Amino acid sequence: MTEPSDLTRRAVLTIGSVGAVGSALTLAACAADDSGGSASPSIDPPSDEDPTATTGPEPDAPALGDDVGALADVPVGGSIDATIDGEPALIAQPTSGQVVAFSAICTHQQCVVAAAGEEFHCPCHGSIYEAATGEVVQGPAIDPLTPIPVAVSGDRIVTAS
Repeated sequence: MTEPSDLTRRAVLTIGSVGAVGSALTLAACAADDSGGSASPSIDPPSDEDPTATTGPEPDAPALGDDVGALADVPVGGSIDATIDGEPALIAQPTSGQVVAFSAICTHQQCVVAAAGEEFHCPCHGSIYEAATGEVVQGPAIDPLTPIPVAVSGDRIVTAS
C-alpha cells in the first residue's frame, strides 16, 4: 500500500489540479488506519485522466528520489556533466526520453571524466567511454564507468533505486 509520504511530486500536482488533494490524502489516511476486514469503497478516476498519474508507480517501477536536473538540458544523442548526491556524474540521453547516468570517476586512475557528446573523455590518460552505455571505447581504462540509477519523472531527471 502506498503511504501518503510516498506520493510523487507529479502525482500530487496531478491530484491538486483537479482539486482533490485533501480528499485523496484523507482517503489514504483512512485506508492506512483501516485494520478491519471490511472492504473499503474505491473511487475511480475520471475516464479522461491517466489512471497511472494518481495511483503511483507500478510495482516494478523504480522508486523516485532526488531531483537531478531538467530532461531538456540533456541533448538527445548527447551528454552533460552533473552532480548526483554530491559526486561528479555524467548524464546522457541516447534516445528521446531515455536517460542514463554514470559516475564521472575514471576506472583507470580516478580522474574526473568529462561529457563530450556521444562520448565521455578522461583528460588524464585519454580513456574514452561510450555515453549511452559507459563502456570503454579506448583505454587505458578497461572497466566501464559505474552506472547510477536515474529515471524520468515528467520533465525532470531524478535518482532511482
